[in-house]
Amino acid sequence: MKTAKAFAPANISCIFRIHEHKNPRWMGSSGVGFTVNEGVVVSVKATNNEKNIIKFSNKKIIFPTVESIIKKLNKNNENFEINIESKLPLGCGFGLSGASALATAYALNKLLNLKKNQKELAIIAHTAEAENKTGLGDVVNQFYGGFCVKSKPSSHFIVKRLNINGINVYCKYFGRISTKSIITNPKLKNKINKSASIALNKIKNLNNKNIKFKDIIKISKGFAVGSGLLKDKNTIEAIKNIEKNKGNASMIMLGNAVFSDKYFKGAIKLKISDKKACLL
Repeated sequence: MKTAKAFAPANISCIFRIHEHKNPRWMGSSGVGFTVNEGVVVSVKATNNEKNIIKFSNKKIIFPTVESIIKKLNKNNENFEINIESKLPLGCGFGLSGASALATAYALNKLLNLKKNQKELAIIAHTAEAENKTGLGDVVNQFYGGFCVKSKPSSHFIVKRLNINGINVYCKYFGRISTKSIITNPKLKNKINKSASIALNKIKNLNNKNIKFKDIIKISKGFAVGSGLLKDKNTIEAIKNIEKNKGNASMIMLGNAVFSDKYFKGAIKLKISDKKACLL
């Protein structure tokens, strides 16, 4: 086989609590997030080039998390061209580094006939994210698909899926946030974890059979404010305007970006989806 292709969904993180570990395999996060109907399609093919080429929407980029996947799975020192296609932007809170890592792992496994199972590949992708500090919990959600609550660290690959699916969600991004700059800041981490614990307790107390999307958004907004992460003027303004129009909105973690249950000016329409990562 000369080319292999895989899909992984984008993930919108609402609340997260950081779980440290010396071993990146066991680093992770607990929290709440959901996958949507858009994501990445990754094509992998062997090449005679002297080094790997990684492209995102046809532009060459440096992508250490995806490079890590190639190193972990490529035992014969072959070089590859990785083409990542997405309608969504990198670095704005849609979990595309995790999606790209997971889809690359699935495609390489097929291309190289490694015969690893999907969970093994997801663990490799999760570890690559933790090593490169590009994410802590996206891969787990993308592996399972759907609206996921993680009460244990994501490294354990245990989630509880909420029955929230097929609902429209409206998003707008204003700018990037470096995940690394957040998860390596001790003062900020403490604030995030305290705020996340409060938010996760509130979610635990909701009636599981009757949880509404708006309930999660409201708790997420409380987390965004309490953690000190919500400070971008455009993001704050957008949330205020949505709430004035009787909608619910919060900040996408981690990006200067907004998600809402009501359409607002300049928003893109996505759908909450339980489609998980898969080969194409």
